[in-house]
Amino acid sequence: MGLQILIILYVLVALTLVVSILLHGAKPSKTLGWLLAIFTVPVGGILLYLLLGRNRRKNKLIRLKKERFFKFPKPSIEQTAVMRGQFKKIMTLVYKNSHFPPTGGNELVLLKDGKTTFETIFKALEAAKTTIHLQYYIFEEGELADAFLKLFEKKVREGVSVRMIYDGVGSFSLSKKYIDKLESIGVLVYPFLPFKFGRFFRSLNYRNHRKIIVIDGQIGFTGGINISDKYLKGDATLGKWHDMHLQITGAAAEHLDYVFALDWYLVSEQEINLIPSANKEKKVLNTSLVQIVAGGPDDDFASLEQTYFAMINKAEKYIYITNPYIIPGQAILQALQTAALSGIDVRLLISEQADSKIVGWSVRSYFEALLKAGVKIYLFPDGFLHSKIIVSDDAITTIGTANLDDRSFEQNYEVNALIYDEVFAKLLKTDFLNDANISKSLSYTEFINRPWSDKLKEGFGKLFSALL
Repeated sequence: MGLQILIILYVLVALTLVVSILLHGAKPSKTLGWLLAIFTVPVGGILLYLLLGRNRRKNKLIRLKKERFFKFPKPSIEQTAVMRGQFKKIMTLVYKNSHFPPTGGNELVLLKDGKTTFETIFKALEAAKTTIHLQYYIFEEGELADAFLKLFEKKVREGVSVRMIYDGVGSFSLSKKYIDKLESIGVLVYPFLPFKFGRFFRSLNYRNHRKIIVIDGQIGFTGGINISDKYLKGDATLGKWHDMHLQITGAAAEHLDYVFALDWYLVSEQEINLIPSANKEKKVLNTSLVQIVAGGPDDDFASLEQTYFAMINKAEKYIYITNPYIIPGQAILQALQTAALSGIDVRLLISEQADSKIVGWSVRSYFEALLKAGVKIYLFPDGFLHSKIIVSDDAITTIGTANLDDRSFEQNYEVNALIYDEVFAKLLKTDFLNDANISKSLSYTEFINRPWSDKLKEGFGKLFSALL
């Protein structure tokens, strides 16, 4: 009798989930996959779906109305004029998704690898006068973390307000002892969706992958670099850790501060009164033009995916992409193939080594389809390449935190800077070509003749590509 009751309960739960999937499923392929999992993997299928499968765009975990306490920046007359120019469609798309118009007069500094990045960050932090806002997916204890702690203590004594957010999963190793030290010196610190039994199934799959520092609302940093000593010392297994970061001084840094303030409200339910800088934009808007694009699973649309898709489709001469996790969905895959088949020079620079075997297999599972269409793929051999860069047509670039995979597009909170600047685009293009020159260029003919064991591993990895 007891077993029959359990079976009936299981069937009722399964049917409830089936109804939910049919009503709210985002993609037919995923919907079918989850239906099969629920009915073919007893108990396990339901648990996996509760952990990884729910469509948060329809059933929001945190119902945050952005307009509740923020009046997002409205485009000025100059910005409106810019949004009618060459990149009108992309600018309008980003504005409608993320509410940030393009801003001119920004000073940009490209920061390559950890040593240069953290030297620049600490110099800027030393000069902070009023506020330091910092959030990271990975914040690991070590020499860097100790240096931040020491600096924060000094700045708090000087009257600077220091706020910090760390992701509950990405920074899972961050000890209570270290957090207690932060709080004891006056740093306001909160985790983003930490492990809690009551909401374990509702929140585990949704992470804050952003890396943001904003100082006095005027100097901002974002990119791929987390706070970890491996950026200075390398990794015992992967070797040197390569990455790219960006320093922004100007109005776009204020927009990064809006992103931080929204996340701060999410974790603390406390509002930050952001006061726009008195510094006006420079009148010349066709240089150092920057637009912030932020996205997360609570938004109505996958803003980062749409931005990448629009950039690929907009390319007329070339589009070069550096990213360790290129696991494209159907839209991005078809956009890359279409661009290459149309005569666009499409190149991908990917780390030869992977920080996860199954992720590496999944990434490589798409190589054959890309190479066949004429996409050029380069494998970077020196350590691990973690940068997230796109540059196109000597005109537009993006640097940020978002990978080219479903996790960044659907489950993570991400942020990128779109830069409409010829000089900056050429700088990144040169950097890309230099790295490509020391990398291994894949041949379609050679790749399709790879060992069957590699093909089997890649097929296995592809099965999990939507979850990685």
